[in-house]
Amino acid sequence: MEEIDVPPYFLCPISLEIMKDPVIVPTGITYDRESIEKWLFAGKKNTCPVTKQELSADCDLTPNHTLRRLIQSWCTMNASYGIERIPTPKPPMNKTQMAKLIKDAKSPQLKIKCLQKLRSIASESETNKRVMEAAGAVEFLASIVLTINTLEQVSDDGVEVLTRAICEALGMLYNLQVSEAGLKSLIGKNGEFIETLLRVMQHGNYESRAYAVLLLKSMIEVAEPMRMISLRTEFFIELVQGLKDQLSQQASKAILQLLVQLCPWGRNKLKAVEAGAVSVLIERLLDCSERRTCEMVLMLLDMLSGCAEGRAEFLKHGAGLAIVSKKILRVSQVASDRAVRILLSISKFSATPIVLQEMLQIGVVAKLCLTLQVDCGEKAREKAKEILKLHARAWKSCSCLPNNLL
Repeated sequence: MEEIDVPPYFLCPISLEIMKDPVIVPTGITYDRESIEKWLFAGKKNTCPVTKQELSADCDLTPNHTLRRLIQSWCTMNASYGIERIPTPKPPMNKTQMAKLIKDAKSPQLKIKCLQKLRSIASESETNKRVMEAAGAVEFLASIVLTINTLEQVSDDGVEVLTRAICEALGMLYNLQVSEAGLKSLIGKNGEFIETLLRVMQHGNYESRAYAVLLLKSMIEVAEPMRMISLRTEFFIELVQGLKDQLSQQASKAILQLLVQLCPWGRNKLKAVEAGAVSVLIERLLDCSERRTCEMVLMLLDMLSGCAEGRAEFLKHGAGLAIVSKKILRVSQVASDRAVRILLSISKFSATPIVLQEMLQIGVVAKLCLTLQVDCGEKAREKAKEILKLHARAWKSCSCLPNNLL
């Protein structure tokens, strides 16, 4: 086939593809709308990719109609080469249209239709998502989710419609990628919406529970420390149950990230232990082969081993010591370091004769000796040496133990 020279000014500086909806940013550079919206909103960047000048999050994207018509004409002229003419893009929704759409949704059936329409509008462009937030869509969606607190008062016929609306609203709230200010507004002063998400996690179906977890993660990332400290044990019970039920791969990762964020605050470590997190994390580690997931599970087990209750639960599980030892040198340097830290906590504070004998029998001691001989990071090596020194007398029958530690 004969090669076609595409005029360079037809190409988006970000995607390097022919622009379908060229728009001009305040710096005077033209980009394809989809690419610059992803850059500014999804990527949360505040500079012009070409000039590096600062751009505000709500900057105007002015359609470059002249360039779009040139591109369309060029596509038509080169149709014989298999180039399709780009369609004229739909203009973004304005705030007034969006506000009217939301205001007219009064009955449950109309709310369902409105949610479907909003989902379609949001999928068209990132600008539409920002306009939706400005028009009050976040408050509208949150009000639908809050109706879960009144489910007992609804007739049997209405429960199904309301449950579907709640699930749809949760999905919309998550996919809207609400701004930090919007998320803080959702959290509110009394945390009513967070309590509502707990209710969804307790009574919702798998889909709505997964969305509740993903939304909760976004909210916790911008929450004040006091909000994280004040979370009740019931939250941790539902997070652990969600991990156990494997709601979805994305939700499971979000739960692990949430627990990593929450456990360092206040009594959250103890709340997680009481919720049964240690046992569920060990079970997860037994089936886990993905590097990042293994690292997060070991990080959490390391945190929870920092309290006596966590160590007791860890030793109560028959596979705890074996699987943590097995992950050393098999996943990554980060995972090895975390695994050795867990064993150090056990060796320092919970090393009964029975535990020490088990560590010898299942190969934990041999693995620690191997850690001294290979390149697994200085931190892991020093901690392994510390464990072996602590209990060298109890393990003197082990042939691999270096003489200088005896």
